[in-house]
Amino acid sequence: MSISKKIAYSAEATKGKIKKVFGRATGNRTLEAEGRADQIRGNLKLSGAKIKDAFKR
Repeated sequence: MSISKKIAYSAEATKGKIKKVFGRATGNRTLEAEGRADQIRGNLKLSGAKIKDAFKR
């Protein structure tokens, strides 16, 4: 897995965390849920990339 993809997945997870926190702070449940989903999606993609790398070696 290339470094650029790992950075992109990590950025997606970070963006999700920011959305979640901002949604919680403003009381916007929709934004909070979107942020949680983005965070989970980014973390899953990053985990998948790490697993792929582990089996390549």
